[in-house]
Amino acid sequence: MTWTNTIRQRLHATNVLRQQVWSLSAPYFRSEEKWKARAMLAAIVALNLALVYMAVLFNDWNRIFYDALQEKNKDVFWEQLWRFTYLAFGFIVIAVYKFYLTQLLEMRWRAWMTAHYLQRWLHDQTFYHLELLRFVQQPNAQGNPDNPDQRIAEDISQFTSLCLSLSMGLLNSVVTLASFVGILWSLSGNFGFTLGAQEFSIPGFMVWVALLYCLAGSVITHYVGRKQIGLNFEQQRREADFRHHMVRLREYSEAIALDRGEAVAHQQTSGRFAKVLDNYLSLIRAQKQLIWFTSFFGQAAVIFPFLVAAPRYFSGAIQLGELMQISSAFGQVQGALSWLVDNYPSVATWRAVTERLTSFEASFQALARTQADKLATKTEANSNHLEARDLHVQLPQGQALIAATALHAAPGDRVLLQGPSGSGKSSLFRTLAGIWPFAQGQLNLPADAMFIPQRPYFPNGPLREALAYPLPANTYTDAQLQQALDDALLPQLKSELDRMDAWGQKLSGGEQQRLAVARVLLKKPKWVFADEATSALDEAAESTIYQRLCDLVTAQGGALVSIAHRPSLARFHNQRWVLTPSAEASAQGALFTVSTNPA
Repeated sequence: MTWTNTIRQRLHATNVLRQQVWSLSAPYFRSEEKWKARAMLAAIVALNLALVYMAVLFNDWNRIFYDALQEKNKDVFWEQLWRFTYLAFGFIVIAVYKFYLTQLLEMRWRAWMTAHYLQRWLHDQTFYHLELLRFVQQPNAQGNPDNPDQRIAEDISQFTSLCLSLSMGLLNSVVTLASFVGILWSLSGNFGFTLGAQEFSIPGFMVWVALLYCLAGSVITHYVGRKQIGLNFEQQRREADFRHHMVRLREYSEAIALDRGEAVAHQQTSGRFAKVLDNYLSLIRAQKQLIWFTSFFGQAAVIFPFLVAAPRYFSGAIQLGELMQISSAFGQVQGALSWLVDNYPSVATWRAVTERLTSFEASFQALARTQADKLATKTEANSNHLEARDLHVQLPQGQALIAATALHAAPGDRVLLQGPSGSGKSSLFRTLAGIWPFAQGQLNLPADAMFIPQRPYFPNGPLREALAYPLPANTYTDAQLQQALDDALLPQLKSELDRMDAWGQKLSGGEQQRLAVARVLLKKPKWVFADEATSALDEAAESTIYQRLCDLVTAQGGALVSIAHRPSLARFHNQRWVLTPSAEASAQGALFTVSTNPA
């Protein structure tokens, strides 16, 4: 019963893996590139079959060549050397084009899968929502995506490479087995023995020996090496975590330096690297155990056919050429049957990569279920008014944050959103932007609006690209870009438009906020939403910036909605939305409600 359950579990795991590989592979071969992909795959298969045929020809060459040596037949010897020359040339041509087409198909497949997953990851704020999903699910839960950048950058590359190499290797082994098993059967003759008074004869003896030899080797290899699957999966995750932490150290280098946090940063980084090494050491030990067996298995296979066929050779039943042909054929059959033994480390890596990509795919599905269950905010960007009706905002864990709320703002309004820390101002800001998935209700957004977050993003590269983001830099003239910098109190950057730099790290907090405002002044939207957009500025600079934002939305016929704490900014607003605890909110299981009143 135990063996039956084990076999069922293995068959089920194999079936699941097959379905996973198919679901990841099939889209490319059904895509807009399907005919090119299928044609290249067919060519690679044909070249693999051609290589097997060349191996058959070489096997026959072995017999004739070594017989000529034994018989000292000079004419046949030189004839076979010439034959070997054109056989070798044909083999080289086939091998080169097999390599070239395989690498080309791998590259095109990887490019398509990378573009496919990048499009899904970066579409409709999915990358942002997946990060929020990590707060909802337990660590390592199915669909909880760790390091999606690593899965796209590395796992896809490994998946396409291993899929092609392993599948073509398996095909090669199957065809090789089919081609050489008949040759080995005919060469091995009958093995006769007497048991008691009964005589027995086993035809094709060496075929059965090779089969039993490789079957035993494959079973032992699986039980010795199976732990590598989990270790490879964990190694990928720990390597990605280590790299991610190093990137964060670079991004927050100034803050760490100001806090004198080098010792803690070193301790945390060393701790993560220690986990990498710890798992890698376990993986090395598992590989060492497997190599002990596979090395012994491979070396024994070299001498084994000579041991079995030697009695027939020394008795004169076969010649040297047939002995060498038997050795070659046995090696081909044994190699074909030992495909799992020879490729188990690659199979373990391939399975781990497949599971990581499958879990990445599951994260998109989990996100779709989460958004469907929570009824994401409906946004209609076709009016010049902001209106929210029956708006409920929740935390990612599901706790109600803001009770049913009705909000309205029209052109000419200047709205100041206020409330105590932790009351949900930024969550409401994200909801008004239409990116917060944990909200319900109706939201009508004005068509022409820009949002300024607390931490603006600036792509590395020329300053003009950071300023024009997310539009192409050539959308604007140098004069327009320089005027925006001037209006945002950054005249010192007007001559730096073509300078390449990491602007998110190069600029101070105040300069980053002013550069974000410069984007708004450059693009001239009707509506501006600002979340603590000037908190790093002094009061004089803040007043100047706010005055220019007010002038902008007035000239464009729009409105301003901002989150700010400084009392001095109240004079730039004529409405106030205040988040406060209330009996109404408590009755609905929420923490806060929004009251509206004149500023």
